[in-house]
Order: sequence, then C-alpha cells, then structure tokens
Amino acid sequence: MLAILSTLSGCAGLPEVDPDTACTIPTRDDADAIAQLRTRGEAIAGTRFVAGNAVTLLVDGPRTYAAMRGLIKGARHRIDMESYEFDGAVAEEFAALLLRKRAEGIMVNLIYDSWGSMDTPDAVFASLRKGGVNVVDYSPFNPTEINSIDLNRRDHRKLLVVDGAVAITGGVNIAQVYKNRRHRHGGSGEPGDDPDKLPWRDTDVRIEGPAVAAFEHLFMESWQAQHGPAIPDPPPPPPGTPGDSLVEAIDGAPVTGHPAIYRTMLLAIAVARHSIHLTTGFFVPTPDLAEGLECAARRGVDVRIVVPGPSSSTLSVAAGRAHYTGLLKAGVKLYERQKMVLHAKTAVIDGDWSTIGSANLDWRSVVFNNEMNAVILGPGFGSQMEALFRRDLAASKQIDLADWHRRPLGEKLQELKGRLSEFLL
Repeated sequence: MLAILSTLSGCAGLPEVDPDTACTIPTRDDADAIAQLRTRGEAIAGTRFVAGNAVTLLVDGPRTYAAMRGLIKGARHRIDMESYEFDGAVAEEFAALLLRKRAEGIMVNLIYDSWGSMDTPDAVFASLRKGGVNVVDYSPFNPTEINSIDLNRRDHRKLLVVDGAVAITGGVNIAQVYKNRRHRHGGSGEPGDDPDKLPWRDTDVRIEGPAVAAFEHLFMESWQAQHGPAIPDPPPPPPGTPGDSLVEAIDGAPVTGHPAIYRTMLLAIAVARHSIHLTTGFFVPTPDLAEGLECAARRGVDVRIVVPGPSSSTLSVAAGRAHYTGLLKAGVKLYERQKMVLHAKTAVIDGDWSTIGSANLDWRSVVFNNEMNAVILGPGFGSQMEALFRRDLAASKQIDLADWHRRPLGEKLQELKGRLSEFLL
C-alpha cells in the first residue's frame, strides 16, 4: 500500500514545473500540447497510440447492449467478456446468447467480479460452465482462506472483444438498472430516490481496428493473473484500416503499483490550455487531482465537472461534496446531474484528447480497482464528446459558491463523515 501511495505523491508522471508558475498558462501551442499528451502519455502508460481505428460513441445502456448483442451474434471465432457486474435478467439474457454461440463452436471466455456479481445466482455461472464457456471468478470468496480475502481488490473493468477485431469498453455493466425508464418509477429524480429504480446515464465506445489487440492484451493479463484455464492467445485484428482514429488502451492496475489511468489524467490536466470537461460517476478527488484541477482553473482553463446528484452511494457523494468549497473558490465549475444516476466515466480536454472507461475520479479507482480506459486523440471524436458533455450540463444543476456556503449543518456533518472514510469508499 505504501508503495502505491508513494507513486501518487508529487503528481507522479507530470511534467517538471516550477511551483511558483505551476498555475500559469503553458507557453507551448496547442499542437505541442497534444504532442506532449501523446508522447508523455505513452511513457506513463507503457502503451502506444495505435492509428487506423474506427470509433463509435455509445450513449447509455440500451445502445451499448444493442451493439454488444450484434457483435456477439456475428462472432465467428472467439468472444472475450469482462464485467464488474453480471447480474439480473440482463445477465441471464447475455448468458443465453453466449451459450448459443458456444454451441455453434465459438470459444467464449468470461471474467466477472465476485463482489460486483455477488447477487447473481450460482446457477447462472454453473450453466455457462456446463455449456462449455470458460468462466473466471475475479478475487473469489473462499471461507477456508479467510486471511487471503481482500475485499478491496475488485475487477471494475467492462470489456467485450469479438474475433480480435472489435472491442466495446466503458462504464456499462451487465446489470438490470440499465433497463430502468423514467416513467416506471414514481420518484422525482432527487438524491433521495431509490437509485435502483432511476434511469442510469452511462457511456461506452466501440473500437474497430488494430488497437483492439491492446485491449485483448489487458484481458489476457486479468485472465492469467486469476489463474484461469489455459486458453490460446487471441487472434490478431484483421488487416486493413477501418478508420482514422488514434487509440490507446490504458489500464489501472494499482496492485502492481502502476496506476496508469490516474497518472495519465493528471498529465492531461496539467497541460490543458483551454478546457477540461469531466464526467464521473464517483467524484472523491485525491489531493493531487484536486490541486491539478484548481491550478488549471486559476490559470484560465475552463474546468467543468459533472458529478452525480442521485447516486448508488450517498456516502461517496457526501465525500465528494466535502471538496467542493476549495474547487469552487479556485474557479472550478461543478454540476450535479439530475433525475438520473450518473455512472459515466469520461473526459474531453482541449477538444482533442478524450477518454472513456471504467475508472472514476475517486480513491478506489486509483488505489484498489482493476480498471481500463480508452484514450482517443483528434477533434472529430472530441466534438462528439463535447456535444455529449453539453447535453449532460443541460440536465444538471450548477453549484453556486454563495448558496453552497449556506447549506444545512446536517449536510456538512455528512460530508465530514464521508471525508473521513473516502479512502475506502
């Protein structure tokens, strides 16, 4: 643990800066900033941007599920799936689809997280194994080895790869909540409403092209680390250039002392010249992240963050709100998404650097979770991300500093409670 924390102090992986000028506008031009994001980002993550990919933005669960079903039905050789949650009727639907493809002779490999899928009946996974699907239970509970159980080690990734050619990744779990519709509940969409009955807002990305091999590599790392049954290496992506997007696959595997997603985000924030637009399902910033955001705002960058209003974790929301005052005073603009449970984890910086993945802006994603993000360079995809961000802004309530100072004492006490436990939320 100490080794992990030491990598976070001092903004590890950031460009060398003079503390007296750290909040001034960088002198380099936009092209230099993007070049630095690419070269230094590659050095931090230990992976490279790969050209020649087609990328498609997938907004919310239904659209993502439709894309996933289409890929699975069209699979000809192999299906690799990794999901934190694999539960509810949606999981049963996907299990049936995977079994049909296995019956056709297609290799099917599935990783699910024990904690995230703890409510799933054992019969679901038993039927998959019986049908010939290779199934790995990430960090399983074993009562006979209670001393070896670490509930903090979770596989929070969401990934589908088919035939080594196409990948879908982002924040969408295989979970029943994505079936929720606004007219199916009587709540107002306020923070007190039951999050399991509200609609959920999420984002994934479909990637086709040579970058898919990097996502397959991350899948195989998880598979082997959990001692899954021997399976062959994935097939290489087919030849050709489906598109013109530069894509990088980065992992957050802090158990190895390599929180690459977090360090890459700090770098992107440090070199931003115009705008930092973040959307996150859980916002409990580390000191380095809060400092980076405040610095950017002070040097004139438009820093806007959309965070949850209603949430599946009220204590996490309270812990995040404990940081609002310092951020607001520095000029960071904060917005709470209304009438939906925000679960998306996205960023678009200077309209050119975009990321979609499983990693939240909180301690758990930095220190404990196995995470995965896709980074896409270029203004074309960036403009789509900006449009989506504006849509979320329009459905959000901005936090006003003067009003924030007048919030009730009870809320302040809840924030203090969250702040004291934020490391483990």
